[in-house]
Amino acid sequence: MHRSPVAQTWRSDRVSQGFVADYKPFVFVDGEGVRCSLYVSGCLFACDGCFNEDAWSFRCGSRYSADLEDRILADLAHSAVQGLSLLGGEPFLNTGTCLSLARRVRAELPTKDVWCWTGYTFEELLVGHPDQRELLSLVDVLVDGPFDLAQRDLTLAFRGSANQRVLDVPASLAAGVAVPRA
Repeated sequence: MHRSPVAQTWRSDRVSQGFVADYKPFVFVDGEGVRCSLYVSGCLFACDGCFNEDAWSFRCGSRYSADLEDRILADLAHSAVQGLSLLGGEPFLNTGTCLSLARRVRAELPTKDVWCWTGYTFEELLVGHPDQRELLSLVDVLVDGPFDLAQRDLTLAFRGSANQRVLDVPASLAAGVAVPRA
């Protein structure tokens, strides 16, 4: 896939407004098992056919807050919950919000997994800004790549188009290349 270098110039500290479009506790659709899903606001990819076009605005929804973060951690602590899902908008353009939450999950609930959906590819994030690389290091499963309407496939698990990949992030980071999740 050929990507304009413009995506590499986007920076969370320049575009993020600290808003979230939605928070959905105890859902079954955003990854494996019961999950708590945070939909951050703001995306510059603007993929044709995006399922969450409302969240493209960086001011969609409400401001992320310490109270919301505490609520998410409390919900994640429930024994039936497998983990956290970060979606958007674009999590890697909202690293201030996502890093705060992911760091706490790792520190306070280390048995919970973190899934993340992004329009970036794993390879782009490997050479991305330090905040993007840090967030990547806190993720277990990454669904990467922009949604491509021409490759839409509703039979695929956890992704909308055939160009997107479901990756094992710890294995990918160790290998230095994208490793599909088994």
